[in-house]
Amino acid sequence: MLPRLPDQPTAKLQIMNRYENPRIPSEARVRYLDGDYQVETPGTFVRCAVTGTAIPLDELKYWSVARQEAYVDANASMKRYLETH
Repeated sequence: MLPRLPDQPTAKLQIMNRYENPRIPSEARVRYLDGDYQVETPGTFVRCAVTGTAIPLDELKYWSVARQEAYVDANASMKRYLETH
C-alpha cells in the first residue's frame, strides 16, 4: 500500500476588479499639485485638456495646477496658455 500524500490546499480563484487589471484602460481622476499629482480615482490614463488624447499616468509630464488640467506635451500646454492670456 502506498502512503497517502497530504492534501494540497486548493487554489483560490482571485478575480481582479477594474482598478487592479492594468489591461483594461480606465480614466483616472487626478488632483494636480506643484511638481506632483495625486490620484483621487484610480485609472490608467488622463485626457489632455487641449487635444483629448489619452495620456498614460506613467507618461504624464505637463499639467496646470491653476486650471487642474493635463496636457499631452509642451505644445498643448503652450496653446492653452496662449488661449487664456
